Amino acid sequence: MSTEAATINNQADFYPEEVYKELVEAGVFYGRSKSKTNPKMKPCVLTNRGGIEIINLAKTIEGLEAAIGFLKEKIRSGGLVLLVGTQPAAQDTIVRLAMKFNFPYVIRRWPGGALTNFKVISKRIEYFKKTKSDLAAGFFQKYTKKEQLDIEKEVSRLEELMGGLVNLNREPDVLLVIDPSPHLTAVREANRLNIPIIAFADVDSNPDLLQYPVVGNNKSRKSIDWFLGKIETAIDEGRVMQKEAAAAKEAEKQAEHNEK
Repeated sequence: MSTEAATINNQADFYPEEVYKELVEAGVFYGRSKSKTNPKMKPCVLTNRGGIEIINLAKTIEGLEAAIGFLKEKIRSGGLVLLVGTQPAAQDTIVRLAMKFNFPYVIRRWPGGALTNFKVISKRIEYFKKTKSDLAAGFFQKYTKKEQLDIEKEVSRLEELMGGLVNLNREPDVLLVIDPSPHLTAVREANRLNIPIIAFADVDSNPDLLQYPVVGNNKSRKSIDWFLGKIETAIDEGRVMQKEAAAAKEAEKQAEHNEK
């Protein structure tokens, strides 16, 4: 076992051993270099080894528990989550979750104003969806070859920019971000609109911008998959709670109807 892992395992008295083993195996405890650490993240740093900050996993678990509790309640009430993760290590899993739950996502460049200028962005999304549909249906075959090529290029450009936002039919209830540091525009837009943010954030992030930060190594695919696996389970459980709540409400209505 590495020195870092041995240091982390000393915390296992506070949480079940299997929880810490899972975190250590995923490499969640690796932070950034000391020079890149945001001073406000110091409480989340356990120690430093070889110039790399070692994350206090007790803080990671506390943040995860808070984020999951909040997320379950949002999903139970029908909440819409916008998933954002443009780094290659996150893209595949982000898309898989988005497809599973019919959530909007961004894995390329963040379209500026996607939240703060939502009406304009919505019109662009509708234009993209219609143009793509018309292209697939052969509507543009009567156009010249050059015109058709231009339309294909436009659809390709919009697919790259807005393809993941076709399910963004209203303002999201939650913004979920993998690594907020390169996504500050999205974070700031969400803050302006008071949209809560769940973020898998390393020690270089500013926690003041994040309502539900989960501190961990957000550069490693294994670590990101660990985090998104917990998010997926929370959404699944929230959907079950949503169905149960709907069934209970329907049963209550039926009971009231029978009493009349």
